[in-house]
Amino acid sequence: MADKPTNHPAAASPVRPAKTPTAQRALANTNRWSTRVLVTIALLCAISVLLTFVEFPLLPGVAWLSYDASFMPAMVCGFAYGPAAGLACGIISVVAHGILFADFTGALMNFLVVIGYVLPAAVVYQRIHNFKGAVIGLVLGIVVAVVMAVLGNLLVTPAWLGVPLDAVVAMIVPILIPFNLLKGILNSVLTLIVYKAISNLITPKKDQVKGL
Repeated sequence: MADKPTNHPAAASPVRPAKTPTAQRALANTNRWSTRVLVTIALLCAISVLLTFVEFPLLPGVAWLSYDASFMPAMVCGFAYGPAAGLACGIISVVAHGILFADFTGALMNFLVVIGYVLPAAVVYQRIHNFKGAVIGLVLGIVVAVVMAVLGNLLVTPAWLGVPLDAVVAMIVPILIPFNLLKGILNSVLTLIVYKAISNLITPKKDQVKGL
């Protein structure tokens, strides 16, 4: 008679797969971080709106062009969470300012400028994630913002405010370019100072950059 096959304990007990995080646990972790990010973005948006109330002229004799630091929180947001978050913060601030001050012409031009300033800088910093990348991005953002400001004045000012196009062209070199350059430089210096001070608080540890 043939021997009956014996079942070894190791063969009888199935191999248990390694435990993996449940979908519910993973979703909970994602939600906690998303909530923190959204709250931080909302706080930066609120700060940006508040800063629109603090204005002062940069160029003597050109009181109708005033500076505020409202673009700085948008840039900090873009550095911390990416171009989309920075644009969202900047655009919300611009729209809120336009509604509060009933300045839809200024809001439209600021809309163009904030896109030109925040988007290139945040994209560059996202790819070159160090101090050098931040400086390169900010310089590029300043240049693009100045171009957008000039284009905005050429398109919006004659159409909405009735200022002759020749008068706008005459202001480009002596007024528009210097003002927007100074505005961009001030916002960029403030961004480097503020982001360096709070980056460890608002960004994950894995994304923190030494020296910035």
